Amino acid sequence: QVHLVESGGGLVQAGGSLRLSCAASGRTPRFYTMAWFRQTPGKEREFVAAITWSDGSTNYADSVKGRFTMSRDNAKSTGYLEMNSLKPEDTAVYFCAMKPILSRTYNDWGQGTQVTISS
Repeated sequence: QVHLVESGGGLVQAGGSLRLSCAASGRTPRFYTMAWFRQTPGKEREFVAAITWSDGSTNYADSVKGRFTMSRDNAKSTGYLEMNSLKPEDTAVYFCAMKPILSRTYNDWGQGTQVTISS
């Protein structure tokens, strides 16, 4: 099992930036995919971005393309979500998750970090 700890959330004004971090421990993420999801009250958790750890390939939800960038630091087993041009609708609790590359299900989740964007 992988233990994930998110950090970097906070309150920023619209148009601002934040960088979220997700530190993984307990298992090397080399053969995993790390992803970010977000959730607001009363809504389902939605996919934001993902990175395949082995080659660094990424994919993004349409709503964040061009604004968010996901990356990883192999030495630190830490993934990052750089969020720019933030909008009030980006306000949510952001969760980090990991799954084996060939799995369809994210079974390992962090505790979440709150991101609030003021207008």
